[in-house]
Amino acid sequence: MSEIWMGLKGALTLLTSLNREVYDIILLSLYVSLTSTLIAALGAIPSGIWLGLKDFPGKKIIIRILYTFMSLPPVVVGLVVFLFISRKGPLGFLEINFTPTAMILAQICILFPIITGIVFNGTKERGEQVKLLGKTLGANRWQVLILLIHELRVNIFTAIITGYGRAVSEVGAVMIVGGNIKGHTRVMTTTIAMLQSMGQYDLAIAIGIVLLLLAFIINSILYHFQQGDS
Repeated sequence: MSEIWMGLKGALTLLTSLNREVYDIILLSLYVSLTSTLIAALGAIPSGIWLGLKDFPGKKIIIRILYTFMSLPPVVVGLVVFLFISRKGPLGFLEINFTPTAMILAQICILFPIITGIVFNGTKERGEQVKLLGKTLGANRWQVLILLIHELRVNIFTAIITGYGRAVSEVGAVMIVGGNIKGHTRVMTTTIAMLQSMGQYDLAIAIGIVLLLLAFIINSILYHFQQGDS
């Protein structure tokens, strides 16, 4: 119990003293997570809407594959991305292994099916009804799309927040492709895992507190939008 109190005391000291190492780790985590979430959302949102509205041969198989990819173990994604971007891999010429870019790429692979799946489920339930309403009112294709995005905004926002929450708490994939290099690719989750094994609990608790605060803020925003829509 004394270790926990000492760790909490040291954590508060590190946070309030604006320790540069701690805040560099936090800022890199936010940069990687926000960038990967934004890029994944740009492709996943239209993909989810399209899948929810269109009927075509093989759609059921694609949906099953999508649901399977939504629960992919991050370490598997990290391993596959690593093999592609390693020196002997097909994308080795890019030389992005053990860089923040590699971490963003791995997180995009994890987030894309998650955001697509959530948007698809929302579109499947309400998309056709909204589409028919738009056509009845004489809207063209782009106006129908804008109406769909507006009516599905809670689903879309939920998908983005869920994806960001997954990104900022992910550890397996970023550890494999990023390497947890101090001052270069070290993020909050990989730092906590490393410090726990080294017995340095104060810094681990400090970063853990920041992660909990971020989770609270994310869930508060989501709750606010859900309540506002009900």
